[in-house]
Amino acid sequence: MIPGLKIPKLIRWIFWTAIIFLLIMSVLRGCFYWHFQDGTGRLSEFMPAFLLGIRFDLRETGILCIVLLLVGYLPALDPFHKRGGRIFFRWILWIASFLLALFYAADFAHYSYLSQRLNGSVLNYLGNADESLAMVWQSYPVLPILLLLILSSLLICWILMRIQIRVAKDNRNYNKKQRTFWGILIFLALGLGIFGNLGQFPLRWSDAFSLGSDYKASLALNPFQSFFSSLKFRGRSYDKNKVRHAYTILAPYYGLNPSDSIRLDFSREMGPAVQQIQGKNPPNIVVVICESFSAYKSSMWGNPLNTTPFFDSLSHNGIFFDHCFTPTYGTARGVWAVVTGIPDVEIGTTTSSRNPSAVDQHSIINDFKGYSKYYFIGGSTSWANIRGLLTNNITGLHLYEQKDYSSPKIDVWGISDKNLFLEANQRLKQATSPFIAVIQTADNHRPYSIPEEDLKNFHKIEMPENSLRQYGFESNDEMNAFRYTDFVFKTFMEAALQEKYFDNTLFLFVGDHGIAGNAGNMFPNAWTEDRLTMEHVPLLIYSPKLVHPLRIDKPCSQVDVMPTLAGLAGIPYLNSTLGRNLLDSNHDSTLSFSFIYNPDEEYIGLIKGDYFFRNYLKTGKKEMTSLRNNEPVPEQVLAGPLFTNMNQLSSAFYEASKYLLLNNKKRP
Repeated sequence: MIPGLKIPKLIRWIFWTAIIFLLIMSVLRGCFYWHFQDGTGRLSEFMPAFLLGIRFDLRETGILCIVLLLVGYLPALDPFHKRGGRIFFRWILWIASFLLALFYAADFAHYSYLSQRLNGSVLNYLGNADESLAMVWQSYPVLPILLLLILSSLLICWILMRIQIRVAKDNRNYNKKQRTFWGILIFLALGLGIFGNLGQFPLRWSDAFSLGSDYKASLALNPFQSFFSSLKFRGRSYDKNKVRHAYTILAPYYGLNPSDSIRLDFSREMGPAVQQIQGKNPPNIVVVICESFSAYKSSMWGNPLNTTPFFDSLSHNGIFFDHCFTPTYGTARGVWAVVTGIPDVEIGTTTSSRNPSAVDQHSIINDFKGYSKYYFIGGSTSWANIRGLLTNNITGLHLYEQKDYSSPKIDVWGISDKNLFLEANQRLKQATSPFIAVIQTADNHRPYSIPEEDLKNFHKIEMPENSLRQYGFESNDEMNAFRYTDFVFKTFMEAALQEKYFDNTLFLFVGDHGIAGNAGNMFPNAWTEDRLTMEHVPLLIYSPKLVHPLRIDKPCSQVDVMPTLAGLAGIPYLNSTLGRNLLDSNHDSTLSFSFIYNPDEEYIGLIKGDYFFRNYLKTGKKEMTSLRNNEPVPEQVLAGPLFTNMNQLSSAFYEASKYLLLNNKKRP
């Protein structure tokens, strides 16, 4: 510590304890690098991984030191004045040292076997504990390893206790004010170390995957971070027999060979399709993921409040899909489906983007060879660990977040959507090669912020409460935020129209999800009663120089976005998931459907033709409602082949999705 400062003994001991643990973890990271190095570069190229690793190590060290701090400030457990306190601390430090040795030993063995850092799935082996323990006993020198773990942890504990004895020789007295000041200071410092960032979001495991390779990410992580981050996902798995059965059911829908079900290979090489566009050069692509863009709240289906007149005009001049349903509810799940082509069927309130085991995903975006790739978001991709999905899987991605813009932050979601679009436009107009860009909006979301600077051109309106409720809105703030989204789209398109890239660009707009609410008389009762308003969103491809206006009423989904764009642009691509080219003239339209998964009500569903089918996973209850009218579904339909087909197809899609979430690895 700094000479001359009157720092209490407990604080000094905790400081040296943190240093010792950080040094040990850094040495072990060096051993990991030396033993598992992949030969892709010199040591200097891996320094960012080592530096990020120190931040992860600070988190675990900080947790231990906060425990020591809180315990040490209890008078009965003071390790410098109470014998019982010294004994208690000795046990804490030995347990921490043993856990350190145990986790790293298990981690090295786990990585040697599976090329993955230790994760929560190892606990699944406890289901067959006898066989698992027998395998370990027969494969490893268990007793020597155990002895080594005990001795190494005792050595660490002995070093720390020797430091305690040395610090205890300080006979200076410290008053309560000094102890309180230093206690608060070290508590805040440790808290910052645990949080890991100076910004809005804490350090997350997904930050490791921004380093550019799986190996660098593994090098940065430590076994505590990887284990506890994945612990809640350890029960997530799939039944291979069910997936093989699902494969045979899905085969005719995706051009798969049913006999390949033994390999469970969903890959289809899609050659250069007959281009649907009129341009001669490779078109640019702009995908706009629209926050909470509920279909029934917009103008395209005749909502009397006419909230989106500009977007409605675009839909009349582009390819508009009026039966697009998101596979599930939630922004993170929506982004996942668009980027990967897989419905996020993760259980409960968590998402696949938060699962370290699912971070490795193939995306059709990478098949846009020769294209620059951009992702624009007004806030941070630390939210929901989306950064891991994007940076780990999209080669050469230019990721722009709040910190990269000159525009000011307006709320928790970062800069305004209008400024997000204008800043994106400034970067896209400078592109010297074809590009594919994703722009993710956020303002159509609480707190419904509309910048003062825009109120000169965007005018809020007030509607009676009964009119708001009748046409799907809870408040004037919500309705005006929806209207502001339309204003933002208009501002962006007018700005893009002035740029050279506009004429050769395909603009695709799709909602990330809808919002549950009263669809009134605009749709049959099923939209409101079965909460289809949560998933029904607009999907539009707009490019006045490249596509002809068309309105399509066949069911489709977010998972279809990338295959459709690749096909439209004439890009050969590998499709290894569950999306399809919506404009493929060879596709039988009678096979069109939309899959829906509701984690809150725990059902899987399917929209096909005029009906919505649901299968409740816990109870096994199955039901069907009409999307054509408000009449009950005829008995002959409930007892007929359509009901059976929708039941089988929804289950097959669900089982295949569970499998692909963990088995859609990106290609070299």
